[in-house]
Amino acid sequence: MQNEDPAVIARRLTELRIEHRDLDAAIARLAADGYRDELQLTRLKKRKLRLKDMIAYLESKLIPDLDA
Repeated sequence: MQNEDPAVIARRLTELRIEHRDLDAAIARLAADGYRDELQLTRLKKRKLRLKDMIAYLESKLIPDLDA
């Protein structure tokens, strides 16, 4: 991420968390559905994992670097 502004990072984190939550709900609905599209379910789960990794990365960017 080129822009290091904490406000921009925090806003992006909020967007990603919302998308992650929405994907979680979509995955739950699809899994509970009688007719399962396994390919779509797998793609949604992979997308959710990518979002989780991106959220963790951005959260780490908000932690100040401390020289020990």
